[in-house]
Amino acid sequence: MIVRRRGCGAASLCAAILTAIPSARAAGEPAATRSATPALALVRTVVARPTTIASDLIFTGDIQAQSQVNVAFRTNGKIAKRLVEVGDHVSADQVLAKLDPQEQRANLNNAQAALTSAEALLTQAKLNFKRQEQLLSNGYTTRPSYDDAEQQLRTTQASVDSARAALGTAEEQFSYTDLKAGVDGIVLSRTFEMGQVVQSGQTVLALAQDGPRDAVFNIFEAVLAAPPESKTVEVTLQADPRVRAVGRVREISPSVDAASGTVRVKVGLDETPQAMGLGAVVIGTGKFRPRQAVVLPWSALYRWENGPAVWIRDAANGTVNPRPVAIERYGPNTIALKGGIAPGEEVVVAGIQLLRPGQTVEVAQTLEGTVPEAKVPEGTR
Repeated sequence: MIVRRRGCGAASLCAAILTAIPSARAAGEPAATRSATPALALVRTVVARPTTIASDLIFTGDIQAQSQVNVAFRTNGKIAKRLVEVGDHVSADQVLAKLDPQEQRANLNNAQAALTSAEALLTQAKLNFKRQEQLLSNGYTTRPSYDDAEQQLRTTQASVDSARAALGTAEEQFSYTDLKAGVDGIVLSRTFEMGQVVQSGQTVLALAQDGPRDAVFNIFEAVLAAPPESKTVEVTLQADPRVRAVGRVREISPSVDAASGTVRVKVGLDETPQAMGLGAVVIGTGKFRPRQAVVLPWSALYRWENGPAVWIRDAANGTVNPRPVAIERYGPNTIALKGGIAPGEEVVVAGIQLLRPGQTVEVAQTLEGTVPEAKVPEGTR
């Protein structure tokens, strides 16, 4: 009896437990479901609107002369004197260096002696011709003698002319021992020393000719694919921004520098301030043509599939998905997009760190458009 009662009690207890388990599952199911569902992500969005942007192209360069003259001796010789140094300002007729004139002086003396001899023979030929002319008029000489005297006069006259020309050449060669630039300018470099033997035409000095100046910049080739709207460039002295000048693009190199991958651009200055001396570092600013782009804050940028992207919220179902975009350029606090987003689409600009494709989000704030970004440098030298 005792065993039966115990068995019966155990059976009743088991039945009660089995009856209670389904009820407990039913009562606890909504709570489990709620705990498995994550909380909605809170984000801030902005409605994409096209914005007119205009940027400046800013590069550093230096001041150079538009005309550079290579100076060389016009005759061979050994340098005896050097009268200028790099950085000196010289005039057109100033003597910059001298050659040892020993050889040229000897040639000059020979030419002078040859001219003196020819002039003496000419004097004698003139007297002989005049005497023959008088004798012929009185009938005391023959016609052949007169003709010989006339021929001798003409020959000696030609000899004098030749000797005089040789003397002029010798004097000119002697003057070539003095090196002169022929133009006013500043000495940029020299490649000779005293005692050095130089050849005719060998460059020994480089001069920056006085006159117009260029602001020279080395610009990356990609920038020239979409050049600034105007060829006018504002040039500012780096050491003193108050010193300004205006120039125009005068020359663009047709080739790319193999070492730096840049293209040399020369901007001719309308007027060169005195403070902008040769070699002065300057900053050039060119203005690009205004264009349309979608401007977003930096916080909207996301990396997706190894490329730039942003998160787009679908207003219909409240979900977000990444969208690859094309970057126009980067600014200090913003990015400008040239493709990938249509006007009116809603872009997530805050709270993108934990988003996943297809996730439902809750919007804390939606902004209408963005503030146009400020002018941004496009590049540096």
